[in-house]
Amino acid sequence: MPPLMKLILSRLALAAVTLLAVSALMFVGIELLPGDLAQQILGQSATPETLAAFRAELGLDQPAHLRYLDWLAAAAQGDFGNSMASHRPVADLLSTRLANTMFLACYAAVIAVPMAILLGLLSALWRNSLFDRSVNVGALGAISMPEFFVAYLLVLFLSIRLGWFPTLARIDEAASFGDALYRSFLPALTLILVVIAHMMRMTRAAIINLLAAPYIEMARLKGVPRWRVIVLHALPNALAPIINVVALNLAYLIVGVVVVEVVFSYPGLGQLLVDAVASRDFPVVQAVGLFFAGTYITLNVLADILSILSNPRLRHAR
Repeated sequence: MPPLMKLILSRLALAAVTLLAVSALMFVGIELLPGDLAQQILGQSATPETLAAFRAELGLDQPAHLRYLDWLAAAAQGDFGNSMASHRPVADLLSTRLANTMFLACYAAVIAVPMAILLGLLSALWRNSLFDRSVNVGALGAISMPEFFVAYLLVLFLSIRLGWFPTLARIDEAASFGDALYRSFLPALTLILVVIAHMMRMTRAAIINLLAAPYIEMARLKGVPRWRVIVLHALPNALAPIINVVALNLAYLIVGVVVVEVVFSYPGLGQLLVDAVASRDFPVVQAVGLFFAGTYITLNVLADILSILSNPRLRHAR
């Protein structure tokens, strides 16, 4: 087997083991929660016979390890059980909310990724200029503010005072594509401001780090234009760290939207997770948590593999 293929398979195997460990931790965490789930759902007036029958229906009378293995086997087939709150299949709830979350993540990523890389390249090209300093100040300001504070500032100025966008980003199946873009602009802008600073600063730092390399100096001495040196000679060798930070921020756009979705009442997975936690709807909590963990691990492994492919030096131990 080629060494590169062996390396990729080892990364995939490590990702599978990590996801399995995360699923076990989530199950153990839910098991350790205080209180009797059946008693809480049925209330204090439930008889012992009713409680026993309800525990048997939920499988709570089985040992924890057997319930975990049953849940894991069913989850591997896409069956996460039924919601305790709505009694609907969890897979149906996830499919609807997942589409909304992916729409919001793609909306933010399409704008944030190209803009962050472009700003990083321009900051490196005009290093220590007024443009560079202004972009860095803006990036530091965006990083230092928590996302909910950014969201409330946008609501205050763009929604309440100027009235340009709706305060709540409620979208449904009847909304057209343009209407969905308009209603979800504020949550998308919040995510853009949060993630763009990380990607821009990493792009700038990776490019500047390479500008002192001997081959870059040689290109300058040969009279190659500065923008051409950065785009054609520095950028390809800086792809590994840029890919990593882009992948991490793409993962954040999908799994880190809980606060933003709650602020704007956006009907995505984050809002579903918060509602499920409030109602102790454990099948939904487990399913959403497993999806978030799987997405984060998958994007990290993808970034790792792309970094290895873009930089041959990472294929060797030394």
